[in-house]
Amino acid sequence: FPFPYTPYLIQERFMAALYGALEAGRVGIFESPTGTGKSLSLICGALSWLRDFEEKKQQEEARLLALEDSGQEGKKRLTSAEPGRPDSEDAAGEPDWVTAFVQKKEERDMVDRLKEEQIRRKKREDRLEKIRHNVQLKYAAKRKRSEEDETKRLLQLSKEVLSEGADVLEQLDHNEEELILAEYESDEEKKMVSGLEEDDDDLEEEHVTKIYYCSRTHSQLSQFVREVQKSPFGKDTRLVSLGSRQNLCVNEEVLRLGTLQLINDRCMEMQKNKHERKSDEEMEGKKRRVSRTVCPFYSYEQMQFLCDEVLVEVKDIEQLVALGRETKACPYYGSRYAIPAAQLVVLPYQMLLHEPTRSAAGIKLKDQIVIIDEAHNLIDTITCIHSAEVSGSQLCCAHSQLLQYMERYRKRLKAKNLMYIKQILYLLEQFVAMLGGNVNQNPSCQAVSQPGTVLKSINDFLFQSQIDNINLFKVQRYCEKSLISRKLFGFVERYGSPATAVKTNKENQKLAGLQNFLLTLQQGSDKEGDPPVEAENDQLRTASPLMQIEGFLSALTNANQDGRVILNRQGTVGQSSLKFLLLNPAVHFAKVVEECRAVIIAGGTMQPVADFREQLLSCAGVDPARVVEFSCGHVIPPENILPIILCSGPSNQQLEFTYQTRDLPQMMDETGRILCNLCNVVPGGVVCFFPSYEYEKQVYAHWEKTGLLTRLATKKRIFQEPKKANQVEQVLVEYAKCIKRCSQAGGQMTGALLLSVVGGKMSEGINFSDDLGRCVIMVGMPYPNIKSPELQEKMTWLDKTMPRAAGQAPSRVLIENLCMKAVNQSIGRAIRHRKDFASILLLDHRYARPAIFNKLPQWIRERTQVKAAFGSAFAELRKVRTCIYLM
Repeated sequence: FPFPYTPYLIQERFMAALYGALEAGRVGIFESPTGTGKSLSLICGALSWLRDFEEKKQQEEARLLALEDSGQEGKKRLTSAEPGRPDSEDAAGEPDWVTAFVQKKEERDMVDRLKEEQIRRKKREDRLEKIRHNVQLKYAAKRKRSEEDETKRLLQLSKEVLSEGADVLEQLDHNEEELILAEYESDEEKKMVSGLEEDDDDLEEEHVTKIYYCSRTHSQLSQFVREVQKSPFGKDTRLVSLGSRQNLCVNEEVLRLGTLQLINDRCMEMQKNKHERKSDEEMEGKKRRVSRTVCPFYSYEQMQFLCDEVLVEVKDIEQLVALGRETKACPYYGSRYAIPAAQLVVLPYQMLLHEPTRSAAGIKLKDQIVIIDEAHNLIDTITCIHSAEVSGSQLCCAHSQLLQYMERYRKRLKAKNLMYIKQILYLLEQFVAMLGGNVNQNPSCQAVSQPGTVLKSINDFLFQSQIDNINLFKVQRYCEKSLISRKLFGFVERYGSPATAVKTNKENQKLAGLQNFLLTLQQGSDKEGDPPVEAENDQLRTASPLMQIEGFLSALTNANQDGRVILNRQGTVGQSSLKFLLLNPAVHFAKVVEECRAVIIAGGTMQPVADFREQLLSCAGVDPARVVEFSCGHVIPPENILPIILCSGPSNQQLEFTYQTRDLPQMMDETGRILCNLCNVVPGGVVCFFPSYEYEKQVYAHWEKTGLLTRLATKKRIFQEPKKANQVEQVLVEYAKCIKRCSQAGGQMTGALLLSVVGGKMSEGINFSDDLGRCVIMVGMPYPNIKSPELQEKMTWLDKTMPRAAGQAPSRVLIENLCMKAVNQSIGRAIRHRKDFASILLLDHRYARPAIFNKLPQWIRERTQVKAAFGSAFAELRKVRTCIYLM
């Protein structure tokens, strides 16, 4: 395998296993710890396979074309027929001459297709080669665009001068018309009117065999692209980066809308305006109307130029956006034009896992390769993408807005629009009624008569809410095609929010928080430190609640057995909510594994992998023989890590942090004693993970009361993980500065202690490398809240649908797996490169149980020691330079 340096042995094994999985068309679960060069191994292994595959394909094409040209294939077919039996029949009852004719036609068609493909490929390669080496061609294209822009500007100026005397009322009338829905036709009606529709597939460029590489966030994708640039494949690979409009849009007017849904709707509306403006201007005998707003960056010629530039040289998202601004071309659509010819497509995995988004982006998975990196949370991600929640306030607000919109434009709306609007209004009324409220009253003033949480199947919910007679598929399609949420938002912006929809600031903030959470899921943004996008300060820019409700309507179209509807009635109708919970994520993953040639699920910590095999792959119908697992060790020497399971503390108190015992004063005291001992011998940074924010707060308060916190502070400065995302960066900077200062100054203070939370802001994506994490401490076992209605429903569903594994109920396995996934993510924060060193201590005797112990990552499990007493564990820790504790 080509590699930028001499690879580690585990990297060679990783690439060989990856190559084999791609060649055999497998579904692979690949684990390679952080710091072992996983990204480079994926790049070099996968692109080596793609290079060899393309060479074999071209050789096979050349062979077939040579056979056709020489006529050998035709002769072979003729001589294969039995002499003297011209009318002989095959097994299907067809005469031989018919079979031969059909085969001959298929061969001719295949050869014709190969010839066309070769011509297209040659044209594309020639064009890209010209752009790559002909600098004058680039400047000529830029000069032509500048001239075109200047011409357009002058034309626009002349139009504005001519239209200066236009009637003001006409302008107002036009502005009003922008809010009115266009006449709506369903897809079936369009086909009936137009007869034969034009086949878009014939106009599209054929997709070459490619690799779709997905990761969780845009920063991870940019990092991956930079690795590609540094690799031996950086110069010759046709790579395109995809992202959301929010990340790729270069139109400042659209970006100012803030929320992803509004940006999407505004962009689509501007495209629609571009097509409609032409027909408006062509109308004769009528007054010329004020031109509709169109996007200046949405130009086919400009975007085609950008597409070629992207394919010529590997670019990450930041470089793509800069190129879009320079060329005045839309990077969002320009990058899509590059998909068919690209060999490597880099995108957030939310975009690939959500079928409507995948389809809209022009992603075709048939016979392609998909690599999903950072996939440890893949099941949760699919569940979140396809789940949805709406509050009573949102439902009442949307109903009030939509009702006023309909009343204002009733006489100007076509019958089809009125019909669908009335259906949506009815749905909203029934949803609020299910929460025990009335849409005509203020939701904040309606107290819920029977508070509590109720779970229902989809069919039961539809039946009990009396909406089972409405075709939700058609309503969902209407919302998507008519852009009604965008029109409604414009209406509310202009005329203000209805009185019945007034909410308190606190409720607005909750709504803004939910929208920002959904936004991070959609775009895969990792900017967790950023404050909400003007959501709290500028309520007018908050998306219409109808946008959230559309997601809930879409979720209700899932199969009855695959999800549940949760009715959460709390306090008032406004505070209550309806939530759709997806139980079977495999139903949305099935199409990916069915269509693709091979799928690779990769991550630094994939243990325990049983969830992937059973909940995802088995339920998606993947043959167990097609699944392959690969896990490699770490590149660090064995002596650089010391994992210890500690069963009791310094005063021989058994360590068992169950819900019943962890609140006991003696258990919190014992935890404090362990930390005091560790801080005396461990240099640099110590990171201590607690199961929850509440428990961390409780322990901190207890230590403060007993004076133990003061004793700790003599050796380490104490930091706490903040709950607010925008404060995380500041805490980490201060933590790092303190450690550096102490290491340089010497003295009594030896570093810093960071009290963190499993599943919090610092348990994933944060690197505690070198002195930042010489010791990682895990307090207890972070089991999920078993009283959660969502988790209970998931457990019930698993017990009904999954077989028992090794005598354990599937629900019990789920709880253990969720716990150990969280543990494995947290303890992997410290070892980040070959020369790093740290120790791991699990402070709970339950970690020694075989069922739990075997779910630790193999490279940690192999080196773990079980210590019954604190004395022997402390002696081991004093021998090494560092320690990581899991409590």
